[in-house]
Amino acid sequence: MGAAGFSTTESARLLLSVLFGVMPLSVVLAHEGENLSGLSDNPDKAIFAVRENSTTCLMVEFAAKFLVPYDVLALNGIDLITEQSAFMLPRSAEIEGICGSSESEIQISWKNKAYVLRIYFTKELRGKSSQVWKISKVQFVYDTSETSHFINAYNPGKHTASSHRLSALVTPAGHSFLCTAQQTLTLISSDHQKGVTLSMYDTQIQPFDISSDFVFSEPYKCITDQRERLEETLPIVLAVVLALIILITLVIYHFHLKLSTPSQPHLPQDRSLYKNM
Repeated sequence: MGAAGFSTTESARLLLSVLFGVMPLSVVLAHEGENLSGLSDNPDKAIFAVRENSTTCLMVEFAAKFLVPYDVLALNGIDLITEQSAFMLPRSAEIEGICGSSESEIQISWKNKAYVLRIYFTKELRGKSSQVWKISKVQFVYDTSETSHFINAYNPGKHTASSHRLSALVTPAGHSFLCTAQQTLTLISSDHQKGVTLSMYDTQIQPFDISSDFVFSEPYKCITDQRERLEETLPIVLAVVLALIILITLVIYHFHLKLSTPSQPHLPQDRSLYKNM
């Protein structure tokens, strides 16, 4: 399998680096890609893995939706109108990838590479001793001459939409990123600087330090999920606290009432004793 995500010039430069011992071969060559989407019961969710030496080194699981603007010619034959094409990432996509110790990449393509999604990951040091990984770049190549999603596109052809100074899904090293909530990225397209939207949800990703084959490491939950969990449990906690307050109030009132009520004189039970009183 050839190199993924590099141009011919870049590939030649990297190969020279390998020959002269500057860069290890494992960083340059694309590794084996596995499509595991059939394991998911969700018809929108895709599961892709990259493997090195028969061991998983990168794995992503998500449902991804694209919203891509494109131009069509107006009825007057002069003006241009911007339409929106919305489509999901197909589960049948082809996978390539590159695994490294501090940089990794996955390339997902479909429709004979009319569509190519590349996600770049970087591991870095935060503070003095803690390491994190993040998505450092996202690139999406799409072809508006592909008519299943782009109808009557004006001046059809390939365009590339890319992120700018991205630092997304920051996760402690050795953990997978887990998020049910939607994560949205905006990519700027070469098609007149149009904004392409990539939305990911039901996401679990791990690009480094996978200890077991095809198994994510301990998840690091996104802040949005943590907040939603808190919003779900907060009413229950408040209800329990309120019930305890009511119960304590009733107990205090009962004892207060008992202490404040004067004691009644003891009357004899034998009625015959009343004559002597």
